[in-house]
Amino acid sequence: MSAITRATFADRWRRAVDAVPQQQFLVWEDREGVVSAWKYAEFDALVERVAGMLSSQGVVHGAKVHAVLANSPAFVALWLATARLGAVLVPCDPQSTAVEIRRQMERTRPAVGVCGAERAEVYREGACGSCVVIVVDEDDAVLAGLAPDDIAPAPAVEVAPHDAAAIMFTSGTTSEPKGVVVTQANYAFAGDVMAAAASLDRSHRQYVVLPLFHANAQYYSFASAISVGATVVLMPRFSATGYLEAGARHSVTHGSLFAAPMRMILAHDPPAIPGFAFRHLWYAQNITNDQYEDLSRRFGCRPRQLYGMTETIPAVLTNPALGSQPAAMGIPTLGCRVELRVPESDDPVPDGEAGEVVVGGERGTTLFAGYFEDEATTEDAFRAGWFRTGDLARIDADGGFRFEGRRGDILKVAGENVSVVEVEAVLAEHPSVLEAAVVGAPDPIRDEVPIAFVVAAPGATVDVDELMEHCARHLVPSKRPRRIDVVDELPRTSVGKIRKFMLTAAAARS
Repeated sequence: MSAITRATFADRWRRAVDAVPQQQFLVWEDREGVVSAWKYAEFDALVERVAGMLSSQGVVHGAKVHAVLANSPAFVALWLATARLGAVLVPCDPQSTAVEIRRQMERTRPAVGVCGAERAEVYREGACGSCVVIVVDEDDAVLAGLAPDDIAPAPAVEVAPHDAAAIMFTSGTTSEPKGVVVTQANYAFAGDVMAAAASLDRSHRQYVVLPLFHANAQYYSFASAISVGATVVLMPRFSATGYLEAGARHSVTHGSLFAAPMRMILAHDPPAIPGFAFRHLWYAQNITNDQYEDLSRRFGCRPRQLYGMTETIPAVLTNPALGSQPAAMGIPTLGCRVELRVPESDDPVPDGEAGEVVVGGERGTTLFAGYFEDEATTEDAFRAGWFRTGDLARIDADGGFRFEGRRGDILKVAGENVSVVEVEAVLAEHPSVLEAAVVGAPDPIRDEVPIAFVVAAPGATVDVDELMEHCARHLVPSKRPRRIDVVDELPRTSVGKIRKFMLTAAAARS
């Protein structure tokens, strides 16, 4: 049995606590600017009390713990405590409605639910069944009510690598959320791979502003830090105006962002912060070349784009440390298998042509275990042992994968293939446009046509006619948007991904 197969997330945490007990693990700055910090051994004591509290409320091996928490020490301690117990964390968006909470609970049937005090009324309205509800103050560094001093220790539990550790609902950018089952081995593998890819060691400080209920913060930042005994600086939320200043204040070295918050930072045009410089920054989703150069100057490093999904566990494509290309998704990450296949036939893709990104590996170890209680969808997601991402790419002469859109992002306009990613890139290059999204709408003559939604750059006004002329200069007729709608903002998930299915519905209605 390989070391990867034997690994568990609970063991990774225990190994870090034993190896570097006096190393700083977590630095937390609450919404009022109050800073608290814990060493690995100190936080482990907190985790032990949370595990005891969960155990006293009926959480046993395999039980579900539902959590609607913003970034906070409570979230981190709850996550590690459920891993220690062999329980399953179900982390959900803190902005979930009562209806969404009830739907999640009906699907997962948790023994315990934990929510922030500000959302207690909504949470209790949505809670169902015999679930015990624990309300916590997310700014409370003591974790009163979740980690009482006099709680009895939880009984020892044997945790296996393929035990489920979490059920994470996908962002719902193209469809309704699916429950991705993440195992103990998955978390351990993600941490090891991402730490190696970022050259992370115990002297480094990960900067986490993205929401913890999402895979990015869990896989790329926290799990990697635990794998090598590094420090995590956790903020309640992302702030475009305060991002650089807070990073300098806490001497961060490593970070992870999406393209949308990076553009927000540029839109606010923050001043240079003396002494601030990342050693490394991951980012996901494309930005323009000009935006990349501006961000590189502000961050003090050349950000490295990556590509991954909740299902792929680590980022399976990452740009190299030297020669990072802003338009490239990256090359296969060490320890990951990624290829391109013809979507319809599953044949290898001829050189230079676009194909579907597929990821090889072992389910429950290097790939997710499956979709929660949905074997049909799980089986449909795999073909010949390869996970089908639904994303399209082509490989350039240097071996880099270049994003071509989702399978649904290739429109058939009068028989011609049109990539909405290409159209979006042309729109985004116009100085009046901050960002753009393109979807297809049905057309009685051409089958479907591109419809664009754009957000104006700060201080700019979008002249639709001028933007149409810009597209005409850069795109063949089949690729030109038939309509451009100027909107205040694009519909997004909590981590900034565009909910294109909502734009598609809006385009079809109009």
